[in-house]
Amino acid sequence: MSISENIKSIRTAIPEDVTLIAVSKTKPAEMIKEAYEAGQRDFGENRVQEMMDKAPLLPKDIRWHLIGHLQTNKVRYIAPFVHLIHSVDSMRLLEEIDKQGKKHGRRIDCLMQFHIAQEETKFGLTEEEGRSILTSPLFKEFNNIRIRGVMGMASLTEDTLQIHTEFRALKAIFEAIRSDAFENEPSFDTISMGMSGDYLIAIAEGSNMIRVGSSIFGVR
Repeated sequence: MSISENIKSIRTAIPEDVTLIAVSKTKPAEMIKEAYEAGQRDFGENRVQEMMDKAPLLPKDIRWHLIGHLQTNKVRYIAPFVHLIHSVDSMRLLEEIDKQGKKHGRRIDCLMQFHIAQEETKFGLTEEEGRSILTSPLFKEFNNIRIRGVMGMASLTEDTLQIHTEFRALKAIFEAIRSDAFENEPSFDTISMGMSGDYLIAIAEGSNMIRVGSSIFGVR
């Protein structure tokens, strides 16, 4: 199937209120353009350099999502245009995003990344670390970031029960943080979880944003 057919097929299978992010890492601008022409506007990149290289070649109304691990020294490059940073996993990173947001007169939307997988290699906060960031005096001073919700990745496993459990854990973290820290902020509304292999499970467990690469663009 073509890229546009793949997008259409995924959209048909998911609820209307779920945002589909086409993960375009390692894909050339031509393939992104094809997805764009099929109506896709949200694209996810893992690497800052790749996002910077592609953005000028493509339509200006694309919403770029940084979904990979972000180093503090790279924030300044994407601060002028990034739509949403999914991978906030430290106070230091938030501090830098706030600083760069201020420089560019922007309030940058972010998701807090939580470690829900049983694999050691995944980045992310524990629930305690997340809470300690949100309750710290320093966090309350940030004016140029907006926490929109949470992000997490399930273990790479065939065990669907485990995947369900991990996604359910992230939904529970989202609910707990929302009632503790964002009760009066309707903008705290995003649960980014689910990729090509497990997005239907993620949606069943409460995801409203999925990050899909190979099911759209084919396997690398």
